Amino acid sequence: MEIKISQPVDCLCDFTYDFYWQHKGSRISPMGIIPHQEGTSYNYSELVDCLKRGEDVHIKGDAGRRLGSSLGVDLKYFGGSGKSLKVGSIIVDGNVDTRMGISMVSGAIYVRGKVREPLGNIIEVESGKPGYHKFCPITGLLQEGLEETIVPPNLLEGDSLTIRDGLLRDTIAARLDSDKKIIVDGNAGMSTGILMKQGVVHVNEDAGMNTGVLQRGGIVIVNNTEEFAGAYMRGGTLIIGGKAKGYVGANMKGGMIFLKGEAMLKPVPPDTGDISMLVKLLGISQVEAMMFKKYSIT
Repeated sequence: MEIKISQPVDCLCDFTYDFYWQHKGSRISPMGIIPHQEGTSYNYSELVDCLKRGEDVHIKGDAGRRLGSSLGVDLKYFGGSGKSLKVGSIIVDGNVDTRMGISMVSGAIYVRGKVREPLGNIIEVESGKPGYHKFCPITGLLQEGLEETIVPPNLLEGDSLTIRDGLLRDTIAARLDSDKKIIVDGNAGMSTGILMKQGVVHVNEDAGMNTGVLQRGGIVIVNNTEEFAGAYMRGGTLIIGGKAKGYVGANMKGGMIFLKGEAMLKPVPPDTGDISMLVKLLGISQVEAMMFKKYSIT
């Protein structure tokens, strides 16, 4: 499918339709006609359906924000299984605005121009299309064992991906359900580890708001983080080595948060097993590990 647009349009190929369940069509309707088209009259749903059939969507022009959001997710809200799908690729003959590929789990995005930060859950790999940059989902790369070559300085060694390029990313490890490790040598954006079930994400510096939101399992480690860390957690472990802003653990239903500061739950002292885990994961002394408070649903 090919679509030519004269101005950037947000939420193209967005499997959530800009979080439709929150706005009920007040921002984007799946059946709404995409603006600024030249020679076609496609709606948003037609682009998504094309990708679900395993076909490619070729965008002639610049794309706006949230291109390919949740690309490859068979969303339960729309009657799906909640699991990943094999999908086609998005090809952009132009530039792309912020948050391309947030919560993306499969497929690929090819871009001829530039991509504005923050990115989504994506990483650049070697491209077979001359003149295009190719981006694959971090989750798909680790979980599905995609045969791709990572572009340096990022490095994939065995079950561990190290991100060293200094680019800010949202939703790193979204929906990861594999015992793999991601090391971010720098800062992360918002919603690190969202809906994660297995694996480890270790952000060596700071993370944005909603870190560990809706986490189901696995381990997320960050230094400082912003508001709503661990909100709506269902399982897994969130470790905050430095400071966190307000509403930590808001509406938490399960899992564990380790933090030296205050959360929205009543803390309990970490036990011997907790202390040993913190020493091993953070490389700290037992004395420092004992300074952490543990928050969990009892």
